[in-house]
Amino acid sequence: MKRVLVTGGAGFIGSAVVRLLVGEGDVEVLNFDKLTYAGNPHSLRSIAGSRNYRFVRGDITDRLKLNAVINSFRPTAIMHLAAESHVDRSIAGADDFIQTNIVGTYTLLEAARSYWRTLSGRERDAFRFLHVSTDEVYGSLGSEGLFTETTRYDPSSPYSASKAASDHLARAWMRTYGLPVLISNCSNNYGPYHFPEKLIPLVIL
Repeated sequence: MKRVLVTGGAGFIGSAVVRLLVGEGDVEVLNFDKLTYAGNPHSLRSIAGSRNYRFVRGDITDRLKLNAVINSFRPTAIMHLAAESHVDRSIAGADDFIQTNIVGTYTLLEAARSYWRTLSGRERDAFRFLHVSTDEVYGSLGSEGLFTETTRYDPSSPYSASKAASDHLARAWMRTYGLPVLISNCSNNYGPYHFPEKLIPLVIL
């Protein structure tokens, strides 16, 4: 059975990922989340009692706790969605964004690398680290209105700068240490349990 550790799994996108994975039935899911203001345990009520689901409250900047959780759970993949993500909040105060998005990502990458080095054979070959990022690292898209994997980074807020930095860290850990990293850059999305500070629920509500 696959074992997936999801960071930030009580957030809007993270909880959707967790619900999907748990619903598949053949995946064990460990949700590691700090439960900040944007974390919503109610978004996970439908799967809270599932046999293939576990929740651990924790901070991705806490290396000791990450080590303990990762070494105990022994994931076949890590999906990193934990992040501070609101542009206006980052402008008002960038500290949490630097700590979570940059220091937290670094700490998680190091914990993952340490664990990955203990694996061998098929387990080592199959392991993946998915770093979930944002299209905001590319800045204003101008008249083209699109971006690709080769678009130049041009962050324009403390939030997008912190996510750009985390992308560069993830890519560097792949190139330097061989850690099997994947990076996705999500564009705007919406759906159930969307936090009301975001544009679409703000307009609707």
